[in-house]
Amino acid sequence: MLACAGAFASGSIPFGVLIARSRGVNIRAHGSGNVGATNVGRVLGRSWGILCFALDAAKGAAPVALVGSIAGLLGVAADALSPSEQALWLAVAAAAILGHVFCPWTGFRGGKGVATACGALLAMWPLMTLPVLVALALWIIVAKASRYVSLASILASLALPVAVTGRTLINHATIESAWPTLALTLALAALVIYMHRGNISRLRQGTENRISQ
Repeated sequence: MLACAGAFASGSIPFGVLIARSRGVNIRAHGSGNVGATNVGRVLGRSWGILCFALDAAKGAAPVALVGSIAGLLGVAADALSPSEQALWLAVAAAAILGHVFCPWTGFRGGKGVATACGALLAMWPLMTLPVLVALALWIIVAKASRYVSLASILASLALPVAVTGRTLINHATIESAWPTLALTLALAALVIYMHRGNISRLRQGTENRISQ
Protein backbone atom coordinates (compact mmCIF):
# COMPACT_ATOMS: atom_id res chain seq x y z
CA MET A 1 0.00 0.00 0.00
CA LEU A 2 2.82 2.42 0.90
CA ALA A 3 4.60 1.61 -2.38
CA CYS A 4 1.43 2.34 -4.37
CA ALA A 5 0.90 5.62 -2.51
CA GLY A 6 4.47 6.66 -3.30
CA ALA A 7 4.03 5.65 -6.94
CA PHE A 8 0.79 7.66 -7.18
CA ALA A 9 2.57 10.70 -5.71
CA SER A 10 5.42 10.31 -8.18
CA GLY A 11 3.03 9.93 -11.10
CA SER A 12 1.06 12.98 -10.05
CA ILE A 13 3.96 15.43 -10.56
CA PRO A 14 2.55 17.68 -13.33
CA PHE A 15 5.69 18.17 -15.38
CA GLY A 16 3.72 19.55 -18.34
CA VAL A 17 2.26 22.29 -16.16
CA LEU A 18 5.63 23.05 -14.55
CA ILE A 19 7.50 23.20 -17.86
CA ALA A 20 4.90 25.51 -19.39
CA ARG A 21 4.82 27.70 -16.29
CA SER A 22 8.61 28.09 -16.46
CA ARG A 23 8.04 29.54 -19.94
CA GLY A 24 5.29 31.85 -18.72
CA VAL A 25 2.50 29.76 -20.26
CA ASN A 26 -0.64 28.28 -18.75
CA ILE A 27 -0.75 25.04 -20.71
CA ARG A 28 -4.41 24.53 -19.77
CA ALA A 29 -5.31 27.63 -21.77
CA HIS A 30 -3.48 26.69 -24.97
CA GLY A 31 -3.75 24.01 -27.63
CA SER A 32 -5.91 21.11 -26.52
CA GLY A 33 -5.59 22.18 -22.88
CA ASN A 34 -4.02 18.83 -22.00
CA VAL A 35 -0.97 18.74 -19.72
CA GLY A 36 0.76 15.90 -21.59
CA ALA A 37 3.82 15.92 -23.82
CA THR A 38 1.92 16.19 -27.10
CA ASN A 39 0.25 19.46 -26.16
CA VAL A 40 3.41 20.81 -24.53
CA GLY A 41 5.29 20.13 -27.76
CA ARG A 42 2.56 21.72 -29.85
CA VAL A 43 2.43 24.87 -27.72
CA LEU A 44 6.07 25.34 -26.67
CA GLY A 45 7.99 23.48 -29.36
CA ARG A 46 9.23 19.97 -30.04
CA SER A 47 12.20 20.05 -27.65
CA TRP A 48 9.94 20.96 -24.71
CA GLY A 49 7.52 18.21 -25.70
CA ILE A 50 10.35 15.68 -25.74
CA LEU A 51 11.52 16.88 -22.33
CA CYS A 52 7.98 16.54 -20.96
CA PHE A 53 7.68 13.02 -22.38
CA ALA A 54 11.01 12.00 -20.83
CA LEU A 55 10.08 13.39 -17.41
CA ASP A 56 6.60 11.86 -17.51
CA ALA A 57 8.15 8.50 -18.42
CA ALA A 58 10.76 8.84 -15.67
CA LYS A 59 8.19 9.56 -12.96
CA GLY A 60 6.51 6.27 -13.90
CA ALA A 61 9.74 4.30 -14.15
CA ALA A 62 11.35 5.47 -10.88
CA PRO A 63 8.93 3.94 -8.33
CA VAL A 64 8.49 0.78 -10.39
CA ALA A 65 12.25 0.21 -10.67
CA LEU A 66 12.73 0.98 -6.97
CA VAL A 67 10.09 -1.49 -5.82
CA GLY A 68 11.32 -4.08 -8.31
CA SER A 69 14.84 -3.75 -6.97
CA ILE A 70 13.80 -3.94 -3.30
CA ALA A 71 11.49 -6.91 -3.89
CA GLY A 72 14.05 -8.75 -6.02
CA LEU A 73 11.86 -8.71 -9.12
CA LEU A 74 14.18 -6.88 -11.50
CA GLY A 75 15.90 -9.20 -13.95
CA VAL A 76 13.73 -12.23 -13.09
CA ALA A 77 12.35 -13.99 -16.16
CA ALA A 78 8.68 -13.35 -16.78
CA ASP A 79 7.70 -17.02 -16.50
CA ALA A 80 9.59 -17.28 -13.19
CA LEU A 81 7.45 -14.65 -11.46
CA SER A 82 4.36 -15.88 -9.66
CA PRO A 83 1.01 -14.19 -10.36
CA SER A 84 1.15 -12.57 -6.90
CA GLU A 85 4.61 -11.12 -7.60
CA GLN A 86 3.42 -9.84 -10.96
CA ALA A 87 0.33 -8.31 -9.35
CA LEU A 88 2.40 -6.50 -6.71
CA TRP A 89 4.70 -4.96 -9.29
CA LEU A 90 1.88 -4.11 -11.67
CA ALA A 91 -0.08 -2.42 -8.87
CA VAL A 92 2.81 0.00 -8.40
CA ALA A 93 2.91 0.72 -12.13
CA ALA A 94 -0.85 1.24 -12.20
CA ALA A 95 -0.67 3.66 -9.27
CA ALA A 96 1.93 5.79 -11.06
CA ILE A 97 -0.19 5.87 -14.23
CA LEU A 98 -3.34 6.80 -12.31
CA GLY A 99 -1.43 9.53 -10.50
CA HIS A 100 -0.65 11.10 -13.86
CA VAL A 101 -4.13 10.69 -15.35
CA PHE A 102 -6.00 11.80 -12.22
CA CYS A 103 -3.49 14.36 -10.96
CA PRO A 104 -4.73 15.93 -7.70
CA TRP A 105 -2.66 19.08 -8.33
CA THR A 106 -4.59 19.89 -11.51
CA GLY A 107 -8.13 19.17 -10.33
CA PHE A 108 -7.78 15.44 -11.12
CA ARG A 109 -7.47 16.32 -14.81
CA GLY A 110 -4.04 15.11 -15.84
CA GLY A 111 -2.55 13.75 -19.05
CA LYS A 112 -3.60 10.72 -21.04
CA GLY A 113 -1.11 8.38 -19.43
CA VAL A 114 0.86 7.17 -22.44
CA ALA A 115 4.33 8.49 -21.51
CA THR A 116 4.00 7.53 -17.83
CA ALA A 117 2.73 4.07 -18.77
CA CYS A 118 5.63 3.63 -21.17
CA GLY A 119 8.16 4.45 -18.46
CA ALA A 120 6.44 2.42 -15.75
CA LEU A 121 6.09 -0.71 -17.85
CA LEU A 122 9.56 -0.49 -19.43
CA ALA A 123 10.99 -0.42 -15.90
CA MET A 124 9.43 -3.83 -15.24
CA TRP A 125 12.42 -5.60 -16.77
CA PRO A 126 12.06 -8.13 -18.29
CA LEU A 127 8.40 -8.84 -17.37
CA MET A 128 6.96 -6.04 -19.51
CA THR A 129 9.98 -4.74 -21.42
CA LEU A 130 9.51 -6.77 -24.62
CA PRO A 131 5.75 -6.14 -24.92
CA VAL A 132 6.33 -2.41 -24.42
CA LEU A 133 9.07 -2.37 -27.05
CA VAL A 134 6.66 -4.07 -29.49
CA ALA A 135 4.01 -1.46 -28.70
CA LEU A 136 6.56 1.34 -29.00
CA ALA A 137 7.68 0.10 -32.41
CA LEU A 138 4.06 0.08 -33.56
CA TRP A 139 3.59 3.60 -32.16
CA ILE A 140 6.56 4.87 -34.19
CA ILE A 141 5.34 3.19 -37.40
CA VAL A 142 1.78 4.49 -37.06
CA ALA A 143 2.87 7.98 -36.02
CA LYS A 144 5.23 8.28 -38.98
CA ALA A 145 2.72 6.88 -41.44
CA SER A 146 -0.39 8.74 -40.26
CA ARG A 147 1.08 11.76 -38.43
CA TYR A 148 -1.54 11.20 -35.73
CA VAL A 149 -0.15 10.83 -32.19
CA SER A 150 -3.58 9.86 -30.87
CA LEU A 151 -4.04 7.02 -33.36
CA ALA A 152 -0.53 5.75 -32.68
CA SER A 153 -1.16 5.80 -28.92
CA ILE A 154 -4.47 3.94 -29.19
CA LEU A 155 -3.10 1.20 -31.45
CA ALA A 156 0.04 0.83 -29.33
CA SER A 157 -2.07 0.36 -26.19
CA LEU A 158 -4.12 -2.32 -27.94
CA ALA A 159 -0.90 -4.06 -28.99
CA LEU A 160 0.21 -4.52 -25.38
CA PRO A 161 -2.16 -7.34 -24.33
CA VAL A 162 -1.60 -9.00 -27.70
CA ALA A 163 2.17 -8.89 -27.16
CA VAL A 164 1.80 -10.24 -23.62
CA THR A 165 -0.33 -13.14 -24.90
CA GLY A 166 2.17 -13.87 -27.69
CA ARG A 167 5.11 -13.89 -25.29
CA THR A 168 3.25 -16.16 -22.89
CA LEU A 169 2.48 -18.68 -25.63
CA ILE A 170 6.02 -18.55 -27.04
CA ASN A 171 7.38 -19.34 -23.57
CA HIS A 172 4.94 -22.28 -23.37
CA ALA A 173 3.43 -20.78 -20.23
CA THR A 174 -0.25 -20.86 -19.36
CA ILE A 175 -2.50 -17.83 -19.79
CA GLU A 176 -3.53 -18.27 -16.15
CA SER A 177 0.07 -17.64 -15.05
CA ALA A 178 0.07 -14.31 -16.87
CA TRP A 179 -3.39 -13.10 -15.83
CA PRO A 180 -2.11 -10.05 -13.88
CA THR A 181 -0.18 -8.68 -16.87
CA LEU A 182 -3.09 -9.39 -19.20
CA ALA A 183 -5.54 -7.74 -16.82
CA LEU A 184 -3.43 -4.61 -16.46
CA THR A 185 -2.67 -4.23 -20.15
CA LEU A 186 -6.34 -4.70 -21.06
CA ALA A 187 -7.32 -2.13 -18.43
CA LEU A 188 -4.62 0.23 -19.66
CA ALA A 189 -5.83 -0.10 -23.26
CA ALA A 190 -9.37 0.70 -22.10
CA LEU A 191 -8.09 3.72 -20.15
CA VAL A 192 -6.08 5.04 -23.11
CA ILE A 193 -9.06 4.66 -25.43
CA TYR A 194 -11.31 6.43 -22.91
CA MET A 195 -8.83 9.29 -22.46
CA HIS A 196 -8.64 9.65 -26.25
CA ARG A 197 -12.40 9.64 -26.81
CA GLY A 198 -12.31 13.26 -28.01
CA ASN A 199 -9.45 12.44 -30.37
CA ILE A 200 -11.38 9.45 -31.73
CA SER A 201 -14.32 11.72 -32.50
CA ARG A 202 -12.04 14.18 -34.31
CA LEU A 203 -10.36 11.35 -36.20
CA ARG A 204 -13.74 10.20 -37.45
CA GLN A 205 -14.60 13.76 -38.47
CA GLY A 206 -11.22 14.37 -40.10
CA THR A 207 -10.43 17.32 -37.81
CA GLU A 208 -7.74 15.77 -35.62
CA ASN A 209 -4.42 17.67 -35.58
CA ARG A 210 -1.48 15.95 -37.21
CA ILE A 211 2.02 16.03 -35.79
CA SER A 212 3.14 18.75 -38.21
CA GLN A 213 0.29 20.94 -36.96
